Amino acid sequence: MDDDSRVTRRRVGDAEARRANRGWWDTDADDYQAEHGAFLGDVDFVWCPEGLREADARLLGDVSGRRVLEVGAGAAAAARWLATQGARPVAFDLSAGMLRHAATAADRTGVRVPLVQADALALPFADQSFDVACTAFGAIPFVDDSAALLAEVHRVLRPGGRWVFSVTHPMRWIFLDDPGEGGLTAVHSYFDRSPYVEQDENGVATYVEQHRTLGDRIRELVGAGFRLLDLVEPEWPEGHEEIWGQWSPLRGRLFPGTAIFVTEKPAG
Repeated sequence: MDDDSRVTRRRVGDAEARRANRGWWDTDADDYQAEHGAFLGDVDFVWCPEGLREADARLLGDVSGRRVLEVGAGAAAAARWLATQGARPVAFDLSAGMLRHAATAADRTGVRVPLVQADALALPFADQSFDVACTAFGAIPFVDDSAALLAEVHRVLRPGGRWVFSVTHPMRWIFLDDPGEGGLTAVHSYFDRSPYVEQDENGVATYVEQHRTLGDRIRELVGAGFRLLDLVEPEWPEGHEEIWGQWSPLRGRLFPGTAIFVTEKPAG
C-alpha cells in the first residue's frame, strides 16, 4: 500500500486529520465490521490482532462496580463485555457509522451501554467522573495532538484510576504494511514522525494515522500526569493463523505488532 501514488507521509493539521478520519470510519464501518467483527466478537474485549483478551490479561484490574470509559469504542464490543463483568461502562466514538454498529450489536445481544458521539480531544464528561479508561486501538493513533488526548483522559479519571490503551507497536513504523516477506525489510526511519496519509486525487487526506516512538508515548503519559505500570508487547500465539492487515504469523513471530500501555493516575 505504501507505493500507491495516493499514499504519502506528510504533516497534517488537526482539522484535516479529524475530518479525514471521521469520514473514513463513517464510510468504512460496514466493511470493517464485515472483515473483523467475528474476530472481535459482539461481547468481548480483544486488545489486539494477536488475540490477547482482557478476560485473560486482566490489565484493567477488578472492574466490578466501576465506571469505565471506552475511548474510541468503535462498535463497543469491549464496553458490552465490561458490562457483563459488573462494570458501568460508557462508550464513545467520533464516528456515527461505528456507533450505528454499536447500537445494532446492542439490539442483537441485549447488552446495552450508553453510547456517546464525541471528540477525544474535548470529552463531554465532568472532571474525575470515571474509575477506569481504556481503548484498543481507538482514537490515539488518529489525532494530531495525542498529548492533549491524554490530558483529557487524565482530567476525567479519578485519582487512582487506571488508563490502559493499545496501539500499533511503534517499531512497525519502519516496515511496509505487508503481512508477507515484503514486510520484513526496514524502509522507513523510526524517528520520522510524519503521519501516514491516504489522500484523494486532489491531495485531500482521506485517512491519517500518526506515529510516535516509544519514548514519545512515555513522555506524553508522564507529561499528562500518569504513572507507567507496565508495557505489554503481546507475543504471537501458537496456532493463531489469522492475518489482520499487516499482522500475520510470519511477522508476529519475529517482532511485536502491538504495544499496550498500562498506566494509572496517582492517588492524592
